[in-house]
Amino acid sequence: MNIFRSLIGKVWQDPNAAEVVKISTGQLYLLRPGNIRTSRECIYNEAMATIRRVPNVEHNFLLVITRVYEEGGQELLEDEDETDEEREFLISQELEFRTDKTLEGEPTFVWRDLAGDVDEFFEFVAIGTNEPTKAFFETCMYRAMYERKYMRTADSVNEPDLEEFVYKPPTIKKPPPRRKVARAPSTSSVEEVNPPPPETTNTSPKGKGKAPVVKQLPGTPVYELEEVELYHWEGEQGFINQGIFAAHIVKTGQYSYVLCASTDADILLEHECNSSMNPKFNPRMRSVTWNHVEEGQDVTSWLFAFPSEEEYSKFCTIYLQCGWETLNQMPFDKIKEEDKKYVLSSTNEDVEMLDIEDEEEDEEEVLSELDPDESESDEDEDYDDEEEPRQPEGDSNSQLTVGYRRDNAFVVRGNNIGVFRHDSDNGTMKYAGTISKISTPKGQVFKPENIMLHEQDSKMVMMNPANPHSLYQADIEYGKVVEEWKVHDDITVSHIAPTDKFAPTTHEQTLIGASHNALFRIDPRISGTKMVDSQYKQYAGKNKFSGVVTTASGKLAVASEKGDLRLFDSIGKNAKTALPPLGDPILGIDATADGRWIVATTKTYLLLIDTLIGEGKYQGSLGFDRSFPATAKPIPRRLRLRNEHVAYMNHDISLTPARFNTGEGQEENAIVTSTGQFVIAWDFAKVKKGLLDRYEIKKYEDTVVQDNFRFGDDKEIVVALKNNVIQVNKKALKKPTRKSLGVAATGASRSSIVNTPY
Repeated sequence: MNIFRSLIGKVWQDPNAAEVVKISTGQLYLLRPGNIRTSRECIYNEAMATIRRVPNVEHNFLLVITRVYEEGGQELLEDEDETDEEREFLISQELEFRTDKTLEGEPTFVWRDLAGDVDEFFEFVAIGTNEPTKAFFETCMYRAMYERKYMRTADSVNEPDLEEFVYKPPTIKKPPPRRKVARAPSTSSVEEVNPPPPETTNTSPKGKGKAPVVKQLPGTPVYELEEVELYHWEGEQGFINQGIFAAHIVKTGQYSYVLCASTDADILLEHECNSSMNPKFNPRMRSVTWNHVEEGQDVTSWLFAFPSEEEYSKFCTIYLQCGWETLNQMPFDKIKEEDKKYVLSSTNEDVEMLDIEDEEEDEEEVLSELDPDESESDEDEDYDDEEEPRQPEGDSNSQLTVGYRRDNAFVVRGNNIGVFRHDSDNGTMKYAGTISKISTPKGQVFKPENIMLHEQDSKMVMMNPANPHSLYQADIEYGKVVEEWKVHDDITVSHIAPTDKFAPTTHEQTLIGASHNALFRIDPRISGTKMVDSQYKQYAGKNKFSGVVTTASGKLAVASEKGDLRLFDSIGKNAKTALPPLGDPILGIDATADGRWIVATTKTYLLLIDTLIGEGKYQGSLGFDRSFPATAKPIPRRLRLRNEHVAYMNHDISLTPARFNTGEGQEENAIVTSTGQFVIAWDFAKVKKGLLDRYEIKKYEDTVVQDNFRFGDDKEIVVALKNNVIQVNKKALKKPTRKSLGVAATGASRSSIVNTPY
């Protein structure tokens, strides 16, 4: 390997060189030794292999296998970004990388599929590659493993230094013993670790007889790991390695926990475990990133990189248990075993490796980025001050609902409802008028809640917070409330939904109501109270229902403040499926028309559920119609904002209820939500492929109150700002970058975050 020293020096010592080495011709195979029929499956018939640096993360490299197309072949693909063109593998000793040859004598590189079964491997056949090139590539792989393991440059390593990375099947290397051992995770309640007594010393600092500095954790550790890499996000510099620290999860109260990083003498950080941490789990990188939000200060982003799969798994398990206990205020071991598995499965975020660098932008993307400071007159329309009545001081937009038939949008502002109409000539929302001073038929003015369009947009049903036993119907054309529907003397209405997803496009009279623990049908045509007694079901316990949504066939999904989800095939029966809470309260819920997918909104992430039953007696049915087998509940997927993006946005994330695009006969292909000044959209096709952190974003000068797609349109989004209503094309949303996030190029310095030297 020494013959390559001068050549390696040229590519290795240039930190700006993204690619270290490349083999341009080859084929990628997936090896399954235990499967006779498909023991060697071709993944890419033509491919190239590259070793790349991980941007902004020192001493980390990727093995990247890229599909190669014949001339013109790529143009035949559908016009979308993701076509499975690349596979990335973090280079580490765990890959068990080795070389071999085919029967024809072609050199091959083989490595373990860490995301597959225990006996699955990938094989790259380096067609036509000569022996020196093969050896050079192999050496670069070992040097990358050396840097990741020892966190120092491989510039001066010798051949013997790399021998430990050459795969030797009979040898099983055990990690060196640690001074502290992380306790194995329990599937019951969080188990406390007895902390060791503090070390003592006779050395007095500066000879003044003062007591030695000894770290004092803020509580009792439930998890400890002596050595973990800590990174801090520092703006355009990316995640910067702060060194090796001890990691702790500390119990500070009956159901409260703090995440700590420490040295032998001091505590570097103490972050309370709560939903604002927005934790993101990355099994490929064996890392966990999170945000820290401190009142009156910047939002920061941090990362733990774990030394092994085992330690990563232990941390994730205990962290999820602690988070669950914090949010549910009860021991984790009180829930059923299958529910524990459901909660813990939510770390399986099968996404591409976290890209901690700004997304690469070509020149066209840079030119097309929308600067929040620039005028947006071509898409944003202000209120017409001359036409709109002046609102009471302090009132601002609070709710949005988008029309089904008449291309209108309605926005609640205090006790008024602003009406906006789509202008087909220029694709904007035009102010059309105001339904002023909403009041009951008896003249009592109120601020409406939970507005819902009804009967082909000719009516609007709303709730009066001062009278939760009734609903009120406004006539849109007449411009006032014309009826009060007394639902029940003893049952309150907290949420309403159409009888089925597309009922508002018809003359359907009935609708669905929910109280904190009951579901019922409401029929305004019956005399007296309007609740249909035969279609009423009250459920035991304090369920605290927080939202209800219906599918095109009238099946129902109900969410709760406790975070659980219930799926019903009809009203008046028990739920066919009950999914336990992950811990975070659900603030809103939506479903695809066919009921296959549900998106539930929590404060900091969207929870995506596939309701298709994948195995067992009722395989192929939906969870609305049959119960999931106890051993095969769906795997909940979290759609989160990347922690470094949250640090750039610099505010505590608080998502508005997410919505699929909706239209009769139209497939859902996007999800939209917002937080603060940002509208955020996910490409649903990419999400279903497992790309959970691919989203686009747009910043506005004002706070976004709510947003939703125009009915029957998957491109135009109606956005209610605090003091305006606009329409934006989804193409105007951009990949999250410093510019699209509207921040300066410089980031917070680490010295302003902590007071401990690095």
